[in-house]
Amino acid sequence: MTPKVSIIMGSTSDLPILEKAASFLDQMEVPFEMNALSAHRTPAEVEEFARGAKARGIKVIIAAAGMAAALPGVIAAMTPLPVIGIPINSTLDGQDALLSIVQMPPGISVATVGINAGLNAAVMATQMLALSDEALAVRFDEYRAKLSEKIVKANADLKEVKYKFKTN
Repeated sequence: MTPKVSIIMGSTSDLPILEKAASFLDQMEVPFEMNALSAHRTPAEVEEFARGAKARGIKVIIAAAGMAAALPGVIAAMTPLPVIGIPINSTLDGQDALLSIVQMPPGISVATVGINAGLNAAVMATQMLALSDEALAVRFDEYRAKLSEKIVKANADLKEVKYKFKTN
C-alpha cells in the first residue's frame, strides 16, 4: 500500500497533535506515513524527503512545527506537492509558529490550519484527495453528514435543558 499522505513532525513531542491527523486518515482509509524531520537539525534529510516525495507516490504533505516553524515552508520550497502546515503551540501560544508558516513568500505556498489543528490538516488532505477518488469522496461525505447529525442531536438535547426564563 503506497502512502498518499505524509505526516511530518519537527520532533516526536508533536505526536499528540498529529495523532488526531493520523486517526482521521485511518478512519477515512487513506494510506499515510509518519516521520520526524527537522528543518534545522536534519536539513539534508528534509531535502531528500521533499525532493523524493512525489516520486514515492505522496499526494499531500502535512508538516507540523513549533517556534520558528520552518519545516512546512522548507518542504514546500522543494516539492510541487501541496503542503499543509500545522503551527504547534510550543512558545508564545503558538503565534510565532502560525506567523512563520502563514507568511510564505510569493510562489511558495503552505496551506495553514489553526494552531494545534491536526484534525483539520487531515480533513483538508482528505478533501484534496477526494477530488480524484470517488470512494474516498463518499466516505468523506458520510463523515460530514455525521457532523451535521451531532448538531441536530445537540439541539434536541438542549430543548430538554430547563431554566426558569428559558423560552424554548
